[in-house]
Amino acid sequence: MPRNQSDTLDPARLRGRGATYNPPIRFEDQSRQRVGDGWAGDEDLPPLRTEVNIEAPRTIIARNSSPDLGFSQSINPYRGCEHGCIYCFARPSHAFLGLSPGVDFETRLIARPTAPDLLRKALSSRRYTPSVIAIGTNTDPYQPIEKKHEIMRSLLAVLLEFRHPVVIVTKGTLIERDVDVLQALNALDLVRVGLSVTTLDNTLSRRMEPRVPPPARRLKTMERLAAAGIPVKVMASPMIPALNDSEMEAILKSGADAGARAASWILLRLPHEVSPLFRDWLAAHYPARAARVMGLLRDIRGGADYDANFGTRMRGQGTYARLMAQRFEIARRRAGLADSLPPMPLNLFRVPAAGGRQPDLFD
Repeated sequence: MPRNQSDTLDPARLRGRGATYNPPIRFEDQSRQRVGDGWAGDEDLPPLRTEVNIEAPRTIIARNSSPDLGFSQSINPYRGCEHGCIYCFARPSHAFLGLSPGVDFETRLIARPTAPDLLRKALSSRRYTPSVIAIGTNTDPYQPIEKKHEIMRSLLAVLLEFRHPVVIVTKGTLIERDVDVLQALNALDLVRVGLSVTTLDNTLSRRMEPRVPPPARRLKTMERLAAAGIPVKVMASPMIPALNDSEMEAILKSGADAGARAASWILLRLPHEVSPLFRDWLAAHYPARAARVMGLLRDIRGGADYDANFGTRMRGQGTYARLMAQRFEIARRRAGLADSLPPMPLNLFRVPAAGGRQPDLFD
């Protein structure tokens, strides 16, 4: 299967990475291709390391009007994601930075340490109207670099000061570090957590999402959050026909056993550069299944690798898509899981008095 490639890297340098190359940046009219010149060079280079640059954005709350999403506001503490999930629909966003959605997306990251201050400023504005803020809907706020930067923990502290509702989506077990802040938010019914479990197969997980904690470890995190009283949803996402969709029922049952209260699912999405990256990965790791997987996806997507239309982009259409949706509903009800977590109150929101946080929220 030919690649639409611009920069193929030595496999020895890609240990622990999801993508195998850097596809061209779609906004640029020039591309590059690595070729050997006969001189010693790249073959002696060490594995790629994660590079983190600092960004100081002017604003931090992103807004959307998508009918497919249950929120209108979101925050991204980081751009790019070290987890390296080959299926990540956020990969194309790296092109806006002049970086490739391939290997660059998981090795050349952006941190936004001023995000908590920007959030405090936005929430303090007289023009601000409270609405649930979602964090982790693009790139994971609990990816490994959060351990050093602690931007997510600071964001949660600001939200707690303002008594503001938040939804968190993650695959990262580092969320356990913040159980104290989450419990303080939950005492006011102001937090919901969605934990993504894509597969229960360790081999598939290592190949498909190389720097994400193993499935059993994520379920343990779910169990610990639930034991702390935090409302948790198990997210069977993304479901990939003929690759991991057969695990849907087992994932939901495992989530329920770990204390999840609700469940959701999303079909694999392959926008822009994600499509060739995923097809290349599929051919490398599961060549015998590649034609079957892509054939089913194209049936579900109206003959294309991806359908970006509202209403169908999350679930697809056609017979196979309907069967997946029916299986999910049966498995969800059988596991005793709700289809969503209860809504959170907006009327507790308040701007703290000038000069510091509200001590009664922590003490």
